[in-house]
Amino acid sequence: MPKLRWVLFYAVVTFIVAATVVTFFKELHRIDRLAASLDSRMEELVELTRRNQEIQEKISYYQTPSGIAFLAREEFNLVKSGEKIYRIEIISEDSLLKD
Repeated sequence: MPKLRWVLFYAVVTFIVAATVVTFFKELHRIDRLAASLDSRMEELVELTRRNQEIQEKISYYQTPSGIAFLAREEFNLVKSGEKIYRIEIISEDSLLKD
């Protein structure tokens, strides 16, 4: 009968050790996944922060007189009084052949 107690004791200890080892490796895997997720989120945060800074710089620039003038020239084709406008037209050979 004492041998049966030892067998039962070793079985319980083996079960506890096996459960602990399996849980340990599952937690290691979970930690790796969370670390990878954290890394990707940090990269995304850095990229969004950089883009936000670029947009803030553009906003600051377009609030200055030179930024407003640049925007008026580029977007609305406006000119200051007294400036000359040069227009360059490119005519392709295909359009000359059609006439």
